[in-house]
Amino acid sequence: MNNDELHVLYEDNHLLGVVKPFNVPVQQDFTEDPDLLNMVKDYIAEKYQKPGDAFAALVHRLDRPAGGVMVFARTSKAASRLTQAFKERRVQKEYLCIVNGQISPPKRRVKHWLKKDRRKKIVTAYKKPVQGTKKAILQYQRIQKIDDLSLLHVVLETGRSHQIRCQLSKMNYPLYGDHKYGPAEKGQQLALWSKFLSFPHPVKDEPVELQAPPPQTTPWTFFDVP
Repeated sequence: MNNDELHVLYEDNHLLGVVKPFNVPVQQDFTEDPDLLNMVKDYIAEKYQKPGDAFAALVHRLDRPAGGVMVFARTSKAASRLTQAFKERRVQKEYLCIVNGQISPPKRRVKHWLKKDRRKKIVTAYKKPVQGTKKAILQYQRIQKIDDLSLLHVVLETGRSHQIRCQLSKMNYPLYGDHKYGPAEKGQQLALWSKFLSFPHPVKDEPVELQAPPPQTTPWTFFDVP
């Protein structure tokens, strides 16, 4: 992916809000595939003619197969304050996802306790707290159902690794295209999209809101996506 393909939603001296494409890692991993953090740094270096390695900091994450809205810090002060905002849950995160099955009830607040196996890179959900788990809470609302699929709007109250994928799979509604937590068919794309992100600006006394719709590709085209 080239720098001119970076979809920028918001930009000032402190922040850069962008859209993460599906299947692009947020930072370099063992595959050495092009990653979003370095794309952001290259964009800043080229646009502002910064010599050497331009500064950009990762303050939150999206799973590699997922896509959608993300924000990067352009200064160390912004990075510190944004990290604190995420930690203190002063950030609103909303997602769209498509699950297998006609989910019921159509609206619910769901609580689990999650435990991550770092070696296997998989998260297990429990209905009650056990040793090594962290509480995970989300709210979902079904927007539309077609055949054996449901389009959901999800609001996270906590920000755990693989949270949406793991919690909905535990409820027997795995995400479409989830090859880790569901019965996805070969070639299916994970249907998880970061639709909306709101947070306090790290320097100015004002909120920042970023939003973007999912791409017009399968399975999103099956639905009337808001």
